[in-house]
Amino acid sequence: MGGTRGHWEDTYTARSETAVSWYQPHSTRSLELIDAASPDHKASVIDAGGGASSLIGDLLAQGYADLTVLDISQMALQRAKARLGKSADKVEWIAADLTRWMPGRTWDIWHDRAVFHFLTERAQQDGYIAALTAATRPGATVIMSTFAPDGPEMCSGLRVQRYAPATLADRLGRSFALTGQAGEMHKTPSGAQQHFIYAVLKRR
Repeated sequence: MGGTRGHWEDTYTARSETAVSWYQPHSTRSLELIDAASPDHKASVIDAGGGASSLIGDLLAQGYADLTVLDISQMALQRAKARLGKSADKVEWIAADLTRWMPGRTWDIWHDRAVFHFLTERAQQDGYIAALTAATRPGATVIMSTFAPDGPEMCSGLRVQRYAPATLADRLGRSFALTGQAGEMHKTPSGAQQHFIYAVLKRR
């Protein structure tokens, strides 16, 4: 997904999940936005590009029961499963390239932190948007986070596409209406500061 499967397998093989630049002990902003979309925690949630993120464990702890993690890297998924232990059986795990994926169901909430901005070619973006559209139905909530316009130009050796919430909504198209936005200054494990934006959208 903006880089081959081999690139991401090599990334997770060379570095632990706590050493990659996007690591967060807890995805606080994402949790806040997901909770706002489903205060009763009954929504189905897919973490697109979730990899070894701690988000899915925190969602399980909050009582969410219909959870899916999709990532291009088998290594990332294996690490997430190992961290969750027996609780990993409560989650659906999908190894797939989002730009070519054909979902077999829909979810109430689609979450993506730091995947879409790696897709710099229009064909890749179109493939992602097709998967996103097929995986959601009218009324579903989409929570996406990318580097802000003043964020880094590269990450993990790859060039990225930076967005403001409005430009991200424009790129996703008329099927998705921007309903909320937020910013976040992320501190990487090495101490660098990275500016992210979050866009909350409603599937029309």
